Amino acid sequence: MVLVDDAAIGRLNQDYLGRPGPTNVIAFPMGEGEFGQINPELLGDVVLSVETAWKEAAEAGYRLEEMLDFYLIHGILHLIGYDHEGQAEEAARMEAASQDVWRELGY
Repeated sequence: MVLVDDAAIGRLNQDYLGRPGPTNVIAFPMGEGEFGQINPELLGDVVLSVETAWKEAAEAGYRLEEMLDFYLIHGILHLIGYDHEGQAEEAARMEAASQDVWRELGY
């Protein structure tokens, strides 16, 4: 897990995903790409923007720690193969998994 500000995550978002501006979380799976089999036990990196999390937590009525937990769950789900940007069925599956983990953590 890497905690950054909006400027840093905005650069990653542009450089790796071709999307302008900051986002709340980006996951980088280590099992993909040319060197994906070097350490198969390592899932990858989850990069969280504390700045965006702070803003979105305030808007949603959550504490910063709760929002960071939510985004960490989201990022880890991406690392293990969940996706929400394709079919609606996959997005619903990811949302359900997110809520299940969120509840297990006591939220």
